Amino acid sequence: MNLLETIFINNKRNQKIELYQGDLTLLHSNEVTDLLVVSAFPNDYTATSTSLIGALHRKGVSVEALSLNKEIDLRENFSCWLSKEIRLGTHKIYFNRILCFEPLKRGSPPEVIADIFRALAPILVDYNIRSIIMPIVATGDQEYSIQQILNLLLDSSIHWIENGLPIDIIKIVAYSESQAKEALKFFTKKKIDYKKQFSNTELVKEKCEYDVFISYSRKDSEFIDRFIEYLIQEKPEIEIFLDRKNINIGTSWQPEIFESLDKCSKVVSVFSPFYLESKVCKEEFNISWVRGRNSDEEILFPVLLFSTKLPTYMQYKGYIDCREGDEKKIAEAAKILVDLLDCKK
Repeated sequence: MNLLETIFINNKRNQKIELYQGDLTLLHSNEVTDLLVVSAFPNDYTATSTSLIGALHRKGVSVEALSLNKEIDLRENFSCWLSKEIRLGTHKIYFNRILCFEPLKRGSPPEVIADIFRALAPILVDYNIRSIIMPIVATGDQEYSIQQILNLLLDSSIHWIENGLPIDIIKIVAYSESQAKEALKFFTKKKIDYKKQFSNTELVKEKCEYDVFISYSRKDSEFIDRFIEYLIQEKPEIEIFLDRKNINIGTSWQPEIFESLDKCSKVVSVFSPFYLESKVCKEEFNISWVRGRNSDEEILFPVLLFSTKLPTYMQYKGYIDCREGDEKKIAEAAKILVDLLDCKK
């Protein structure tokens, strides 16, 4: 493995993203990595001559066999599944698990590549994953361009690490010399652009600007408005971030939402079938979940507004039960939240 370049994340945790050129099936014992990411067509683990899955198969590691006994299946929400643990050194393979990224069912690889990091958020700590290695996914048999995929991988990696994803290192590997040459050119430009953002600035912890961030589906707006009314009744001076009231028209709204998540004391995740259908809602939940993992305080305040089948990781803390949009329970949830906010002061 030949190290080509490194991006150091602008925080105090020494996290980094590295670009390599080499063969992921020829790692040495001093290059042990917790997790290898591979990509596949949905439910298709054919060991082709040009794919990483094929190369692993020739080394004696069958992704198809691993798929029959998954550790956790997150494909419905995040296009990924996690394998059972692989014994280190078996067939001279030096990674502990595989995360298989299966786009196309939820969207094309460029549309859902951030699902890799959405999937990582609920599993990193539980499975003690601190290092990740991956090819430039979907550029082999799926034939997407190096620059397009690498751009999305780097943007997602930086975004999630800056928002608290507890990963020490992400290694991105180009296989051939021609791939590496193209990838290095773009990776270097990305590094320069990233460093410019922080030139002559210091890392400053953001002060909370809001008491509450409401993470919800707009299809549930009628119930959200009632919840907010009850919050204001309980605490007239409460500062609430609500996307349709706090986002400037004409701006790039998503970065503003993600920045606001870091500036609030509590995130109210309002679960419903519509919530689970929204990529943005699930992203807001995951960012808040990761932030809570890295904080001494509980950030999330989950509310179950309507009955729905919640993914296991969303059930880790429980929730305030307001099914099925029950008026009295919504009022009680508002009071509980205000009491928690008052306890912090």
